[in-house]
Amino acid sequence: MIVCIAEKPSVARDIADVLGAHEKKEGYIEGNGYQVTWTFGHLCTLKEPHEYTPSWKVWSLSSLPMIPPRFGIKLISNPTYERQFHIIEGLMQQAELIINCGDAGQEGELIQRWVMQKAGARCPVKRLWISSLTEEAIREGFAHLRDASDFQPLYEAGLSRAIGDWLLGMNATRLYTMKYGQNRQVLSIGRVQTPTLALIVNRQLEILHFVPKQYWVLNTVYRDTIFSAIVRKSDEELVLEAEKTAKASVGKEASESENKGIDPITDYHRGLALLEQVKAAPFTVTDVTKKQGKEFPPRLFDLTSLQVECNKKFAFSADETLKLIQSLYEKKVATYPRVDTTFLSDDIYPKCPGILKGLRGYETYTKPLEGQTLVKSKKVFDNSKVTDHHAIIPTGQPPVNLTDMERKVFDLIARRFIAVFYPDCKVSTTTVQGEAAGVDFKTSGKQILDPGWRVVFATTLPEEKEEKEDDNEHVLPSFVKGESGPHVPDLLEKWTQPPRPYTEATLLRAMETAGKLVDNDELRDALKENGIGRPSTRAAIIETLFKRNYIRKEKKNLVATPTGIELIQIIHEELLKSAELTGIWEKKLREIERKTYNAAQFLEELKQMVSEVVVSVLSDNSNRYIPIQAPVEEKKEKTKKTDAEKETSGKKVSKKRAPRKKTMPKAEADALQGDALIGQPCPLCGKGVVIKGKTAYGCSEWRNGCTFRKPFE
Repeated sequence: MIVCIAEKPSVARDIADVLGAHEKKEGYIEGNGYQVTWTFGHLCTLKEPHEYTPSWKVWSLSSLPMIPPRFGIKLISNPTYERQFHIIEGLMQQAELIINCGDAGQEGELIQRWVMQKAGARCPVKRLWISSLTEEAIREGFAHLRDASDFQPLYEAGLSRAIGDWLLGMNATRLYTMKYGQNRQVLSIGRVQTPTLALIVNRQLEILHFVPKQYWVLNTVYRDTIFSAIVRKSDEELVLEAEKTAKASVGKEASESENKGIDPITDYHRGLALLEQVKAAPFTVTDVTKKQGKEFPPRLFDLTSLQVECNKKFAFSADETLKLIQSLYEKKVATYPRVDTTFLSDDIYPKCPGILKGLRGYETYTKPLEGQTLVKSKKVFDNSKVTDHHAIIPTGQPPVNLTDMERKVFDLIARRFIAVFYPDCKVSTTTVQGEAAGVDFKTSGKQILDPGWRVVFATTLPEEKEEKEDDNEHVLPSFVKGESGPHVPDLLEKWTQPPRPYTEATLLRAMETAGKLVDNDELRDALKENGIGRPSTRAAIIETLFKRNYIRKEKKNLVATPTGIELIQIIHEELLKSAELTGIWEKKLREIERKTYNAAQFLEELKQMVSEVVVSVLSDNSNRYIPIQAPVEEKKEKTKKTDAEKETSGKKVSKKRAPRKKTMPKAEADALQGDALIGQPCPLCGKGVVIKGKTAYGCSEWRNGCTFRKPFE
């Protein structure tokens, strides 16, 4: 018999139907020479510390670091899992051939390899590698089965990730709990979890310590059009601009000639003087420039960009979006979701007309494409940008029996897919420059000449709504160079703004680029190599931070709790909380997958790092600790229901855009400001250092008579 093993029962049933196996048995389906069985996700996991060394069962600083000489796996203790495993074990012992039908990704490979190892499988193994669960895709996959050895690097990368997470998580969690948690609360530390929390905490620190600066903007109204005074760019802005346009080598003289305008107005009296200066002179148009350009369709979705879009548009959490797209995949209407590319391989192109034809409900947009040769853009079809899986697209199966939430997600995917075959959007950008009393002014406007792909999107694209404040998308009147006339200048007061708190959407982007702020698709692609976490695990990481009471949600903003803030502040080891350094580890894991880095070397480096962190923390004699914090009770009367809750309750709740909060909750502010005292020399005795108690700050030398005490405010 040939044994096929899938990752869940529903997938096993789909495969069995295609293979002609219809006889249901306990834990598997048999027929036509096949036995199709399944797991329930992970059946096996790495052993617990005490299963390597009994003395490791007791949490003790003296037992750290815990580094087993050889890692082993065990069955997860669960009666259902154990019963299913023994069925799988019996089938595999008698099998002539095993076909691994697990999810086509790193985690899917690891899940099934561990089961086969634990079951003692000895027969040859083949791999089913497909990107959708349609009957056509399954048949095609079985016609082109691959050798299991082709996926050994994928398995080694997954195994290295699991062992790395065990080494760092087990050791660092025990280390920080015993050292700083008063042995009364578990301080969870994770290889990806902690740097992600650090991103949120550091952003809050920036917001808290931000000092708004006043400045003024000089505008003038000429022929009912607002012109703004051109402001000279700073040296830092010139450098950033040069890097963005890849013209860093341009000489300074060229930059200076282009960098015209007034210096920023930071003094009110200087602003008034400029206002009076331009008031007395007419406004003259000095230059009119028109440029015609193209706007390309939005890229197809990878998992992260889909999670970002769903969070922006529907306020879905990353975890909700992952579950919804997974459901669409299992309902055979969308392709494999855990992907990190926005491109398609060339072999998908011939299938695209059929996929478009299957999109029921979208005939208004697909009809104009029928009978035409579809556009094949390098911005969509590029084999060099596709490894195991292509971007998320519809399969062409009719989208029936979808929930409201699933339909929303499917609609995003379908419209993106249709749009890439439409013509580019043609635009005309007009820039008009003027002058009054030696002060240069500028305005610009954009006109859509041919909407092209934009007709596919009934409303404004979500990403454009955020940019619209800065982007003058309006048609300007006709101006002629040299014309002159009266104008009405004005001086507007402005204040610099703090950075925005993270939302799930912006946090996902920050995780993808290891904390770097990037608004360019090409640059984002380059930084993905060093992103923290994998697309499939980022949602779980964010959920873990919620469960640990390290973060909470205020409207759409992610806010670190006092416990989360203090945990990051007490960690001095950059290796544990730096997104950039964690991104380097992630890059090495990707290189293991591509066979350009050695898995054994990676684990040796990680063991060395864990040992160094243990030594560093154990040598800390500052008496710092984290006080126990109860979870913050959220005010339910002010909490809006999420779309998930709406769907469950069946009640419609109108959504209102919340005004942006400019102040931080007092608990977080106190934690951030007050904790700056911790570890400072005692202001009274000078011998000890400031420590934190339950109601006040005190001195570490209190046993020796120091009476310093500073109550919490």
